[in-house]
Amino acid sequence: MVASTQSDIALTRLQQTERHIDPEATQRENEKLSIVQGQTNPPLWEVTLSELLELQCLQHRDSDCLVVPWTDTRWTYGQLKEESERLARGLIAKGIKHGDCVAVMAGNCEQYVSLFFATAVVGAIFVVINNNYTESELLYALKHTSCKLLFISPNIGRHSLEDTIHNLEIRDRSQVLPSLELVIIRGRYCGIQTYDDIIKEGQGVSKKAAYRYSNTVSPYDVCNLQFTSGSTGDPKASMLTHHNLVNNSRFIGDRMNLTSSDTLCCPPPLFHCFGLVLGLLACLTHGAKVVYPGETFDPAAVLKAISQEKCTAVHGVPTMFESILSLPKPEGFDCSHLRTGIIAGAPVPYTLMQRLVNELNMTEFTSSYGLTEASPTCFNAFTYDSIDRRLTTVGKVMPHASAKIIDPKSGRTVRVGERGELCISGYQVHYGYWRNPKKTSESLIQDEDGKLWLRTGDEASFDLDGYCTITGRFKDIIIRGGENIYPLEIEERLVAHEAVARAAVIGVPDRHYGEVVGAFIEFHDGPAVVKGLPSGEDLRDWTRKTLGRHKAPKYFFVCGSHSLIPRTLPQTGSGKIQKQVLRELSYTLLEQAEIQATLQ
Repeated sequence: MVASTQSDIALTRLQQTERHIDPEATQRENEKLSIVQGQTNPPLWEVTLSELLELQCLQHRDSDCLVVPWTDTRWTYGQLKEESERLARGLIAKGIKHGDCVAVMAGNCEQYVSLFFATAVVGAIFVVINNNYTESELLYALKHTSCKLLFISPNIGRHSLEDTIHNLEIRDRSQVLPSLELVIIRGRYCGIQTYDDIIKEGQGVSKKAAYRYSNTVSPYDVCNLQFTSGSTGDPKASMLTHHNLVNNSRFIGDRMNLTSSDTLCCPPPLFHCFGLVLGLLACLTHGAKVVYPGETFDPAAVLKAISQEKCTAVHGVPTMFESILSLPKPEGFDCSHLRTGIIAGAPVPYTLMQRLVNELNMTEFTSSYGLTEASPTCFNAFTYDSIDRRLTTVGKVMPHASAKIIDPKSGRTVRVGERGELCISGYQVHYGYWRNPKKTSESLIQDEDGKLWLRTGDEASFDLDGYCTITGRFKDIIIRGGENIYPLEIEERLVAHEAVARAAVIGVPDRHYGEVVGAFIEFHDGPAVVKGLPSGEDLRDWTRKTLGRHKAPKYFFVCGSHSLIPRTLPQTGSGKIQKQVLRELSYTLLEQAEIQATLQ
């Protein structure tokens, strides 16, 4: 990692010198196409997840690997390996075979992690279910993947799944889910078989039998199904391989300069790539320790874990960090060891970044960009990048990956500095969507050389040094009178106001312009609003000071100001704002002509 870092710095200085000596170099660079290639060193690893854990045990067997404070669990690398192998023998006893799907719907806990590696030993496919899924969404996921086992918790935080479990118990004895069995992942519930019961069943399976299963698994086998957003239909299950996850997580840890002496506090959920790959596997590939402070996100538990475990890194989305910083620090709080972490999932306000550096000592935080279909990380900043770089870009392309920006209509590669659709190619691109060839063919395209590219649906641009800036989702772009308006720049302007905590900008139908700008606003509590909340016109004037008049929102919807508007912006389980929900809500409010309770 040091060598690659030094070479990057040297290359940047050489390019700057060339531009100074040869002014025509600038003109030539302006004609460059927006295509970048990651480094090809170090080489990719060719191992499965279970082989990775076995290899790490050779060096780190007695070192802490996993800490779960809310269950009072502390496992070494050796203990994780032993537990996952015991559970793997239990899966074999239940008849689970290579390629079978095993699902989990639970909070962050040690059993979740051991199940992940147990399925890898057997060659089964680990299906992670979003904890926010409704019963109908869960049922769809189970049917779509033909799951054989579902490991589930009766309660995830304050969310009860008891009715869902009861209904599934009835269904699994019918023709709806004929092959499904339920397993309670923690504790006991209504006589249903448990995680511990599965391990006991495995006592009758020899270690040699488990080894025979493991020996048939290839790094290129699908090992994980991650469901993507279903805002435009049923969720799609992205097929990820051992090779995808092992190498992507390794390069993520490299960008953070992780070593075996690091400890990562990881509040994001394990059902998302953020918690599973950027968290668990990034640590495991570097011999580091990962801490999951709570079953679900709990800012107080995060602060406690950072201090007690002497964490050197912490991951999260901006809303998580805002919640963490809003709490008083516990007595004796110590974050002196903290230095880095990844902030992803949404744009990061400058004021938030200042507080992370000043109050949590995160001087080496990194910005990141990825998507499930890319395993997930495509771009990540370096810890040595300037704060401005880390705030305004998502860094440089990851090793062994290629990226380009195309005109979404013509497919041609645009010039450096121009906006277009970001496309990714390389080892980390998924195999496609499970049992959905139509959507797979829409997202994966071949160029004239036969190279496969993943269309991300995200708009972006590259600068001359290869840094990437994400400017928004194409589906979120507002077209007002034929002119494109980008929600991100409006959101950034609105949250720069001292009274505004969060903002989500959407397109609202308009008879004259086609679409106009609408904004959902969440105000701060506390000193910033003592002088009174700004009016809608105040916020329009604020927007117009730096942006064009047409970008000032026509409609403001204030969180908690109307019975239909929630008190906080709705989010996915991974912390992203659900803009589709807000669009539908705005349509309802406008149709009912009930916007008088909001700012105008």
